[in-house]
Amino acid sequence: MMISKNLIKLIRALEQKKYRKQENAFVAEGPKLVGDILPFFKCRFLAATEEWLSRNKHQIHNLEQNGISVYPITVDELKRISLQKNPQEVIGIFECKNNIIPKTLNDQKLYLALDDVQDPGNLGTIVRLADWFGIEDIFCTYSSADIYNPKTIQATMGALARVNVHYVDLADFLKRQMNIPIYGTSLDGDDIYQQELSKGGIIVMGNEGKGISEEIRTTLTNKLYIPNYPSQRITSESLNVAIATAIVCAEFRRRV
Repeated sequence: MMISKNLIKLIRALEQKKYRKQENAFVAEGPKLVGDILPFFKCRFLAATEEWLSRNKHQIHNLEQNGISVYPITVDELKRISLQKNPQEVIGIFECKNNIIPKTLNDQKLYLALDDVQDPGNLGTIVRLADWFGIEDIFCTYSSADIYNPKTIQATMGALARVNVHYVDLADFLKRQMNIPIYGTSLDGDDIYQQELSKGGIIVMGNEGKGISEEIRTTLTNKLYIPNYPSQRITSESLNVAIATAIVCAEFRRRV
């Protein structure tokens, strides 16, 4: 069964945000990523090499039982339709999820909030970090990178299956969280290794160049600083936001 030109055109179109919104769909590629999200996202289309198909007969059967077309393709054909420089075995189109925003947050759980994180790779890495540290919900400003950008999807390495990403008016959302501490990283904050940290809370991470905006800074109950070592040494101006997120999350979890 040949893949139609219209289907190839759709895959290409889904590289752009406006078409992802219009189609309510995104592209995922690679055995690890596709394998992780297949049980959690509705699949519209799947194409894979014979090697992948032979290893995943049960999943293929389930897809075909639900009327989803599965196309056997060669490595060369995969290269022609893939959005990746180095495609791996399988490509699919999946429906975006409409995650339900929690009305109230649990003060015993950790959450992440992203203030205008722009780089798709950073966002995808942060989703992967959240999954590793058991954080199930991330709240993003509307102007943050799109979670369904192909680069973001690939960077999550399948973690999107277990982490809910919500887009909200972040300043307003944080102002309404009266029962839970709100932490933010800041150069004028207190040394994270010297401060008391609660079991639960919201950790706010800022834009790659500007940090946390002034409006959102007013919602913080605690400002944290990741010290360089040694403190007197001249060093880089700041850390990459994904690396900083990893350090902060690790310290919160270490305390528990």
